[in-house]
Amino acid sequence: MLTFRSHHSSSATALFLAASVVKVLAFDNSRYDNVAVYWGQNSYGATHSDVANYQKTLSYYCQDDAIDVIPVAFLNTFFGPGGLPSLNLANTCNPTDNATFPGSSLPQCASLASDIEFCQSKGKLVTLSLGGAGGGVGFSGGDSQAEAFADTIWDLFLGGSSSTRPFGSAVLDGVDLDVESGGSTGYPAFVSRIRSHASGASKKYYITAAPQCVYPDSALGATLNAAEFDAVYVQFYNNPCGLQNFNGASQWDFGLWDNWARTISPNPNVKIYIGAPASSSAAGGGYQDIDTLSSIATQMRKSFPSFGGVMLWDASQAYVNGRYDLAIKNTLQAAGGTGFTFPTCSAPGWASGGNYPGGSQVTFGGYTWQAKWYASAQPANDPNSDWSASA
Repeated sequence: MLTFRSHHSSSATALFLAASVVKVLAFDNSRYDNVAVYWGQNSYGATHSDVANYQKTLSYYCQDDAIDVIPVAFLNTFFGPGGLPSLNLANTCNPTDNATFPGSSLPQCASLASDIEFCQSKGKLVTLSLGGAGGGVGFSGGDSQAEAFADTIWDLFLGGSSSTRPFGSAVLDGVDLDVESGGSTGYPAFVSRIRSHASGASKKYYITAAPQCVYPDSALGATLNAAEFDAVYVQFYNNPCGLQNFNGASQWDFGLWDNWARTISPNPNVKIYIGAPASSSAAGGGYQDIDTLSSIATQMRKSFPSFGGVMLWDASQAYVNGRYDLAIKNTLQAAGGTGFTFPTCSAPGWASGGNYPGGSQVTFGGYTWQAKWYASAQPANDPNSDWSASA
């Protein structure tokens, strides 16, 4: 469970607690109980009229330890007027309601600087999410354009410098690719360039992605195979492979993503998150009540070493829905934040020439497999395989 800290008058005690807080709150990407929650789009406000529950300031969501990573959504235009990108943070900051930098549609959101820095002081990562559904993104000019864009992102939001920094003095902790259109050209070069800038920096910068659960992802699949990501927030919603079909071996495919993480990803330590809607109005399909999501997350945590935690869309929805974020954080902490032991395999080994009815379980190649339907072929982590990795 989460605990809240009290203040003490003793200076010695205060110093001790300060050191302890830094140690406890430092983000650790290797853990199994991290929670990432998107902020910026006021998702609740898009479908509800009660303004009191609309998206709050960023710092509002950093008061306790429930959330570890906040991707700010979205930088939705890569190349706008003046060659600069643009942001749309719904009711918080956007090109229509806020002043923009001269000759551009890039809004001036410097009021967010103190919020960002407050969240970072609590040990949380605050990253910038690029894309979103319907975003004007992509690199028609190929790798050279992508590398130049990475330079721009570095200077405007990360460790570089520019007179057009939308968040003022705040330095974000990395970027997230929520790319759903525009093709895959240039993204590996973009990621590589960001990595190059971050090499030797005074702090670590993180790069994440949010593909659809369908494997391989149509927009990001090639990029995920070619570039090094720290974490992947797989969207297990709005798709047949979503959380609503967790019990369907022919649809639920976390095992495919685990196999990608362990055998294909350029970063063998990449973490895979279960991406989930934070309420029934947060997505068109895939929402599960907290007990169901908790059960699924616990099973995946105990079954797959690449599991890193849960991603939620989004903060406004989670808070209205009974602090859904806090509830899943408590579940993940109870399941254990560190250490992994492969589950005991009780299923028989797969035998060549065998015929297995749908639902049969076998062990092969370090996984336990369940037959999607009548199966005889060798199990393989492939979307077209007759088998699905269950552990």
